Amino acid sequence: MNPHGTMRTTTEPQQELLDLTQHEIQALRATFNLGDAHTHQRQSASQHRIVGRLPELWYEAEEGLQATFEQKFTEAFFRLHRQPTALAKNKTLLSYAASISTMVVGMYLKRRRMAVTLVEPCFDNLYDVLANMDVPLYPLDEAALHDPDRIYSELKRRVRTDALFLVDPNNPTGFSLLQHGRKGFEEVVRFCKDHHKLLVIDFCFASFTLFDPELARFDIYELLESSGVSYLAIEDTGKTWPVQDAKAAMVTASDDIREDIYNLHTSVLLNVSPFVLNMLTQYVEDSAADQLASVREVLTANRDAVRKALDGTILEYQEPVAKVSVAWARIDHPELTATELQRLLSAEQVYVLPGRYFFWSQPGKGESHVRLALAREPELFADAMVRMREVLDRYGR
Repeated sequence: MNPHGTMRTTTEPQQELLDLTQHEIQALRATFNLGDAHTHQRQSASQHRIVGRLPELWYEAEEGLQATFEQKFTEAFFRLHRQPTALAKNKTLLSYAASISTMVVGMYLKRRRMAVTLVEPCFDNLYDVLANMDVPLYPLDEAALHDPDRIYSELKRRVRTDALFLVDPNNPTGFSLLQHGRKGFEEVVRFCKDHHKLLVIDFCFASFTLFDPELARFDIYELLESSGVSYLAIEDTGKTWPVQDAKAAMVTASDDIREDIYNLHTSVLLNVSPFVLNMLTQYVEDSAADQLASVREVLTANRDAVRKALDGTILEYQEPVAKVSVAWARIDHPELTATELQRLLSAEQVYVLPGRYFFWSQPGKGESHVRLALAREPELFADAMVRMREVLDRYGR
C-alpha cells in the first residue's frame, strides 16, 4: 500500500529489500503468500474447540498465578518434545518470540566478546540480530555436518571462534543431525567440549522431527547436561500451531552460564502473557493427543503439491531430512536467478523467498534456490501451485 491507501502496482519501482523479513512483509500483501514460515492454515476440529474456550482460558489466566501457567506450558511442551531432562532441570526462560531469545544470546556473546561460527545457509534473522550487536560472525557450510564420521574433524578444521551456532532442523534446507541418530549431536558436543566452545542451537523447527518414523528426537538435553558442555538452546512454538502469532519461545542455558543468562533475560522482559501460555498449553496438549496429525497432515498435503507442481520444470524440489514447514527448491536454468524468479512469481501474486538472503556470507550462492512456506490452507496452496507452474512452464526444461 502507498500512503494514500491504494495498492502498489507491479510497474512501480520498489525500494531494495534488505532482509528476508522485509520480503515477508511484502508477501503479506500477496494473494498467495508463501514467504514467511508462520502458520496460516485453518484450525483442525479439536483446535476449533480450543478457540471456543478462549473466554474460559482468559478468565483462568486472570485468576491464576503467572508461575502456574509458565510451569504448565513448559511441562506440556517438553513432554511433547520428549525432553525429560529439560523438564526435570526446570530452568528454561520464556519470552514471546524466538528473536527475543536470540537477542539475549547475542547480548551474552557481545558481553563476553565472543566470536561465532554460524551455519550457512540459515534464516538471515539470526545473522542480523548478532551482527547488529557487533558479534563477529564466520560461516560454517552445512555440508560439514552431513557425514557423521567427519563432523569432528570438519569442525576442528573450520571452527576458530569461541562459539558454534547451529540450527536443527535447519531453515531452509530441513537438514537435521538426527539423520545420524545420536552420533551427529554427540560428535558436535564432543568437539565443543574438547575445544572449549560454547554451543548454541536453535531448535525452532524441532517439532517437525516428532512422530516421524525416519527420525527419532532423543533426549538431547540429557546429552548436553551430562557432557558438561557450555550450551544455549532456543525453542519456539511459532512455526507449529495456527495461533495468529500468539507464541512463546524459550532459552535454556548450561549451569555454568545460567546466572549470566538469567540476568540478561530479566533486563529484557518480565513475563509472557499468562493467557497466551494458557492457550498454547491447550494446543500443545492437543498435538500430544493426536501426535501432531493436524500439523503434519497440512504440511504433507502441501509438500506433495509442491512435488507435483515442480515435476518436469526448471525448479527442483530438494528432499529434506526433517519434514519441516518450508520447501527448498533449486533452479536448474543457466540464466534465471532466484531474484528474477521471485520477481516473476510476485508479479503473479505468488510470493516466495529468494535464496540469496539465506547465504548470509555469500549471497550469490543463494541465487540458485528459493524457499516456499508450506503452513498454508491446502486449497489456497494448491491454487498457488497452479499459478507457479504457469510461470515455470514459460521456461520449459
